[in-house]
Parts: sequence; C-alpha cells; structure tokens
Amino acid sequence: MTAIAARNYPAMTKALEPQLSTLEKRLLNEYQKGFPLSATPYADIARELGASEALVLEILRRLKDKGYISRIGPVFKPKKVGTSTLAAMAVPAENLRQVAAIISSYEEVNHNYEREHHYNLWFVITARDEAHLREVLEEMERRTGYPVMDLPLEEQFHIDLGFPLWC
Repeated sequence: MTAIAARNYPAMTKALEPQLSTLEKRLLNEYQKGFPLSATPYADIARELGASEALVLEILRRLKDKGYISRIGPVFKPKKVGTSTLAAMAVPAENLRQVAAIISSYEEVNHNYEREHHYNLWFVITARDEAHLREVLEEMERRTGYPVMDLPLEEQFHIDLGFPLWC
C-alpha cells in the first residue's frame, strides 16, 4: 500500500481546518490509502480531484514543507522488507518540537506523534537491516541527548492507520 502519511491527526485537523482548501483536505483525506500504483500517479490523482498535476504536486510539496505530511511512500507489512521497530522517547515538553524535528529528519522514520504520557514522543523506524536500524537508533540518541526505548514487534495485529481527517 502506498500512502500519504500525515502527522498528529487529531490536533492537526482541528488546527488546520480553516487554513486548508477543500482540495487540500480531499488530497490528505482520500490518499492516505489507495495511492494510485501507475506510471503517472499524480496525474491520476489530479484527474480524480478535478485539478492539474502541477497543482497536486505543488500542494503536496507545500504540505510537506510545512510539516503537515511526513512522506509519500509505500507501507510494507512488518518483517517483509527490511526491519522496523516502534520507538518512544521521554522528552521534556519545552524540547519536544525540537526533538520531534530531529526525529522527523530521518528518512527511516515513517511517522511520529505525541502522546500524553511520560514517553511522549513515539515513532516508527524502518531500515534495510538490523545493523542499520541499530545505527539509526544510536545516532538519534546522540543527536537528541535522550534515550530511545526500542519496542520491536513481538506479535502482529492488523491496525488500519488511516484516519478520517475531515468528514
């Protein structure tokens, strides 16, 4: 499955609702899943939304630059391609945005989000192999100054990570 991954859904939707156009909302809502798998996916999306491919690409670029979406790419079942882990960090509130930005800068990070808990920053990392995963986790600790709690998958459950952003 290929998807558009948004960040911090509930807080994001409430804060952004008045700022985003209907087209931007549709793009975020309708392509979290079911991204066209074709030679021209952005043209296909544009046609389905009644817009130009250039406009769709510009909107996606702007949403990514503003941090509203983290990436557009495939989502694989755990342990099928490479390796992955769920990770968490306990970060003081005053440093959370800065640390989250560092974590988000890694191409290996699929998404991150804040939780109301001692461990308040959670994220998923995907890497080509276990050695690379360890390197990334260690580098994150060095760069942020906070330990990363590694929570590798023990038992798989299917959870739909798509969220209706606007109804």
